[in-house]
Amino acid sequence: MALSKIDAANFLDGTLPDTNINNASLDNVTALPGAIPTGKVLQVVQDTLTSQFSTSSSTYADTGLTASITPSSTSNKILILLDMLTCTVSANANNGIAVRILRDTTEVFTDAWFIYNFDGTAIQQNSGSFQYTDSPSSTSSLTYKVQLKARTNSASINPNNQIASMTLMEIAGW
Repeated sequence: MALSKIDAANFLDGTLPDTNINNASLDNVTALPGAIPTGKVLQVVQDTLTSQFSTSSSTYADTGLTASITPSSTSNKILILLDMLTCTVSANANNGIAVRILRDTTEVFTDAWFIYNFDGTAIQQNSGSFQYTDSPSSTSSLTYKVQLKARTNSASINPNNQIASMTLMEIAGW
């Protein structure tokens, strides 16, 4: 937009005469651009488990850690943070805990050896955590859940009723 004239009196006090501004284009503005910068955290959802979960099964079982989130755009990602403060693996060589994350019924992450007992001479107690970024391409409600299985004998999380958590963060797509 070009200014046609500024007179000296108005120039000194920083005002422009109304006749020098074309408001026709401003009258048509209905909203400002709403672009969200990529990488911005849009929402956070968390579930915690405070009781012990144990399994001796070699098939995956639900731990009870479950959280739902509804992305606002199909281009957004879901950052999954899993933190298990105390994991116990029985005193058997080559035993361990395998972890799997499901989005609804779809497997999105698996760690076959999340915690591992190398020598088998004693019960192994350790902490474990990881993060994974999922690209669900959805704006529907999504339910994520954590499943565990023992590799050869028995395994547990929260043996002393500590806290395990799963945190979901919606991240603006990139």
